[in-house]
Amino acid sequence: MVFSSLVFLFVFLPLVLLVYYLSPRRMRNGILFAVSLVFYAWGEPIYIVLMIFSTFADYAFGLALSNANRSDRFRKWIVFASVVVNLSVLSFFKYADFVIETINGLAHTEIPLVELPLPIGISFYTFQSLSYIIDVYRKEAEAQRNWVDFGAYVSLFPQLVAGPIVKYHTIAKQLQHRRESIPLFAEGVRRFLIGLGKKVLLANNIGLLWDTISHSSMETMPLLTAWLGILAFALQIYFDFSGYSDMAIGLGLMFGFRFEENFRYPYTAESMTDFWRRWHISLGSWFRDYVYIPLGGNRHGLQKQLRNIAVVWLLTGLWHGASWNYVLWGAYFGLLLVLEKMFWLRALEKVPKWFRHVYALLAIAVGWVIFVFEDFGDMTHYFVRMFTSQNGFYDDTTLYYVLTESPLIIIAILASLPIMKNVTFKSWHIVLYMMIYLMSIAYLVDASFNPFLYFRF
Repeated sequence: MVFSSLVFLFVFLPLVLLVYYLSPRRMRNGILFAVSLVFYAWGEPIYIVLMIFSTFADYAFGLALSNANRSDRFRKWIVFASVVVNLSVLSFFKYADFVIETINGLAHTEIPLVELPLPIGISFYTFQSLSYIIDVYRKEAEAQRNWVDFGAYVSLFPQLVAGPIVKYHTIAKQLQHRRESIPLFAEGVRRFLIGLGKKVLLANNIGLLWDTISHSSMETMPLLTAWLGILAFALQIYFDFSGYSDMAIGLGLMFGFRFEENFRYPYTAESMTDFWRRWHISLGSWFRDYVYIPLGGNRHGLQKQLRNIAVVWLLTGLWHGASWNYVLWGAYFGLLLVLEKMFWLRALEKVPKWFRHVYALLAIAVGWVIFVFEDFGDMTHYFVRMFTSQNGFYDDTTLYYVLTESPLIIIAILASLPIMKNVTFKSWHIVLYMMIYLMSIAYLVDASFNPFLYFRF
């Protein structure tokens, strides 16, 4: 089940809100836990067992860490055990076939693939469970003694599938002491509708253009068509993922939770360092707090700092998918960030702002080509079409795309900019949000193209 589905909008969410607000406050975490399991089981019921196992395991590890009589060495072993359990489950379901395919390719063996479907949201809830264990170990949060409350944290359906990744210490107090209110609920509805519009009206429609171009013949593709295609993908993945994050944040507000922002207009960035402070912020902050800083961060000289950046970006690439293109994608951005850290950022400060912005957008576009093509042959062909004019600059099909898709592209580009960021809420905005809602519903009733890109991550 996804947020941008009629079943969720007209059946699941209204029923959950009704039951939640009619129930006593002491029962609300239990209700969230129960409905989150239903939400998770909608497409893959068998994987409820996996989530409950992870919840029980980390709940037990957390209680063990809370024992004041434990030595620091023993507490480290508990953390190690939690990391092994969580990453073993994640690795088996997400990376087993990747490892087997790599071994078969290198050693010319024929080891059969596991071919298990990937549990939805496993990367997200695994990282949340790990953050709980590490936060308790660091004494940044107390161990959760109520198993139901802990289960609600791990399985919380608003951000279960695609984040934002919620670190335990940022939400621990909210689990027990949050206070729902009408203004908070209204803000949640507003934020949800913004996300719904991003996903359904922008991401889905611009995604159709990318889907058409990416499935057309690369042998005859002209240069401008290739650039138009990757522009469409860049806009699709931004509105798809940020739209889902907005819906998650909005749902959280409806239930009294305040989740951290996950995007801050990333396509306005002026460097890769700036871009990754704006894109998927919760993932970046997770790696910063639980990998980069524990490795030493920037405290032990430039050489070790660069090593730490390289480790983080190798893991970031692998986190996104079990394929070598994601490893290459992580290495690509890791290299750019290392170069910026060494000298490139200082050089960028001396050039005009427009040049910095163009550099960032070009680097991002190259990154999206690496990200989207798992087949290295297709990736190479697409790069050739983007950076050579072997097939000319444009053809009649290119002109057709430009003429028919320009209004949508212009609207999407404007929507990716902070134009409305500081606009004060007015009563007429209610009409705007109702239009977004009605147009989104109309699209969903008639549409067959409603993918969600981050389901597979």
